[in-house]
Amino acid sequence: MNIMVIGGGGREHAIIHSLKKSPKAEKIYALPGNGGIAALAECVAIGATEIEKIVDFAKNNNIDFAVVAPDDPLVLGAVDALEEIGVPCFGPRANAAIIEGSKVFSKNLMKKYNIPTAGYEVFDDSTKAIEYIEKGTFPVVIKADGLALGKGVIIAQSFDEAKDAVHSIMEDKIFGASGNNVVVEEFLTGPEVSVLCFTDGETLVPMVSSMDHKRVGDGDTGLNTGGMGTIAPNPCYTEELAKECMETIFLPTVDAMNKEGRTFKGCLYFGLMITPKGPKVIEYNCRFGDPETQVVLPLLESDLLDIMIAVSKGNLKNVPVKFSDGAAACVVVASEGYPKSYEKGFEVTEEKLPDDCFVYHAGTQMKDGKVVTSGGRVAGVCAKAETLEKALEKAYKATESFNFEKKYMRKDIGKRALDILNSK
Repeated sequence: MNIMVIGGGGREHAIIHSLKKSPKAEKIYALPGNGGIAALAECVAIGATEIEKIVDFAKNNNIDFAVVAPDDPLVLGAVDALEEIGVPCFGPRANAAIIEGSKVFSKNLMKKYNIPTAGYEVFDDSTKAIEYIEKGTFPVVIKADGLALGKGVIIAQSFDEAKDAVHSIMEDKIFGASGNNVVVEEFLTGPEVSVLCFTDGETLVPMVSSMDHKRVGDGDTGLNTGGMGTIAPNPCYTEELAKECMETIFLPTVDAMNKEGRTFKGCLYFGLMITPKGPKVIEYNCRFGDPETQVVLPLLESDLLDIMIAVSKGNLKNVPVKFSDGAAACVVVASEGYPKSYEKGFEVTEEKLPDDCFVYHAGTQMKDGKVVTSGGRVAGVCAKAETLEKALEKAYKATESFNFEKKYMRKDIGKRALDILNSK
């Protein structure tokens, strides 16, 4: 089969790495891909949101199957456009991708169908939003309605911070049109859990749970980022919790989308908070998480391409989805200065790693035959092992084999998870 994967980050590198294991995957194209993906697939200089060019490429290259990985092209209708010319896809159509594309939509969906989430109000007027916030308690969460590269959520500790956040989002438009509406949300406490699920709109199969590390600095300090590392499975996510989430959150969400005429096919991501009152949804994503994918897919023992085809055809129930019992860890190596300003263009040197270690490139590109840095998060250095402790040890050891000037990483990825495991 000729396969096309849309996207060019660490998530796409991990997806392509898994797809390559399938005997059905003859040729893989990545649009646009990156410096690391180039070793596994043919990279094509077409951006992930250039829908017309993507469709033309699919027509001209006899594409048999497409995987649309990032949120932007999904929300823009890339799957709709490809299916229209007869190319089957893994990923939701635009009317289902709205579950991530609009926080107002997703919050209203949860309220309508009694899916547990934080209390909230929606505003299209900054003055009314500020008046409402003034009467509430702190901290408070303020979210831009639309997509904002994972940065559209501000936790305000005081009224002044909250007022500044509303002005920045709604008036200064720091996230563009995504800030035309805001969601003002109750601040929840408890451990966070990410659960990615395969679903064809009828059957839903959860993947291994994971724990992300969003803050840039050790000890969860500093600015929020796209993710500085992940581990799987998440020790906070017990069998009892998994059962409760399936009954009160996962299946009700799939059912709600069906009732709204927005059947979701693809990877549905649940960002959960385990509160004293039980699990609640913090956010939905309409695709594989990044960098959660980099620890979840290495633990997948089944054929990813078979699963993706089954999802697109609506027969997921007939395909085995099996994960190994071990653990995986991912340490993100970033450019010094991320997530603010940082330099690009440094040459990357990489040594061969053992079979249970992987480097998934995120912000790299090929230039004059060399791999150079091109982004803030340069790569996710990952490892799997029988235990989380061993996986972390291997991943940190492997970071010594991946180098570039002004390399930065957190030194405490997985520490929280190890503390939880050691206290049991």
